[in-house]
Amino acid sequence: MKEYLKETENLYKEAALSPDVGLCCTTSPVWQLPELSIPGIMLEMNYGCGSTVHPRDLINNPKVLYIGIGGGMELLQFAYFSRKKEAVIGIDIVDEMLEKCQQNMMLAEKQNHWFEKEFVSLRKGDALNLPVDDNSIDVAAQNCLFNIFKLDDLKLAIQEMYRVLKPHGRLVLSDPISEDEIPENLRKDDRLRAMCLTGSITLREYIKILTDSGFGTIEVRAKRPYRILDSMNFDTVKNIYIESVEICAIKDPIPDDGPCVFTGKAAIYFGSEDLFDDQKGHVLLKNQPISICDKTAAALGNLKRDDIFISESTFFYDGGGCC
Repeated sequence: MKEYLKETENLYKEAALSPDVGLCCTTSPVWQLPELSIPGIMLEMNYGCGSTVHPRDLINNPKVLYIGIGGGMELLQFAYFSRKKEAVIGIDIVDEMLEKCQQNMMLAEKQNHWFEKEFVSLRKGDALNLPVDDNSIDVAAQNCLFNIFKLDDLKLAIQEMYRVLKPHGRLVLSDPISEDEIPENLRKDDRLRAMCLTGSITLREYIKILTDSGFGTIEVRAKRPYRILDSMNFDTVKNIYIESVEICAIKDPIPDDGPCVFTGKAAIYFGSEDLFDDQKGHVLLKNQPISICDKTAAALGNLKRDDIFISESTFFYDGGGCC
């Protein structure tokens, strides 16, 4: 194991032996689903910064891979949609976390009549060298883990996720990001990096790593306030603002004109005709907003029309639209 990652392993060993509710701060609600009862210990060990469980990704009993298992809450939520043996694979490098998660699965089995602990397969493994076959996974997910990696390892971890996904499979992730510059002295602090505080990169950089790895469609689903690294408690001369982002990267082929990145832009046509057709696959109905990717937004903007409005990025995309 690389030296800087040993601190991460130690931190999460501690978090497995003595659950630390304040270790992370989940910015998304914990989804309550019919007949799903989440054991309290799983909620206490929800070491994430958002959510990676979205019903629209989980149709047709998908094969799911989850890296960095925590207390197993999202594994249980994924199993809710894939109710068959070993349909959900959970991978972690920390023995104590694997053991604790297995215990939590036994509690979940007692609390949920539909759940069998065999639905979840727990494996010891490394995100940089996944013990998973190529093209075997429908949905891969990670929550507040990849930001711990330094840049070269982050790229490798995402390439590993791309490798194991089936064509058109989905990588759903939640991670801290920061548009503020994080001082090098904080980045080099292994403990702060392990706590998901100082490894953040910008959203633009994150998206580029995803598209450079081959993902042809990127959906920025949510961006929310997360933490402040303040000058009173951290070695920084100014406050640093950290956000959490939820992204879905889809293993689609990259189009000839580049990947489709949805950051929550929309177009509204309000001209004299019933619709506007740019003859390139984009049809805008009069007075009906339509979600568009950033590439399409730029192309429509270049037309210099005074009857098409293009919104700024909301960093919230929930499907639909065109690219």
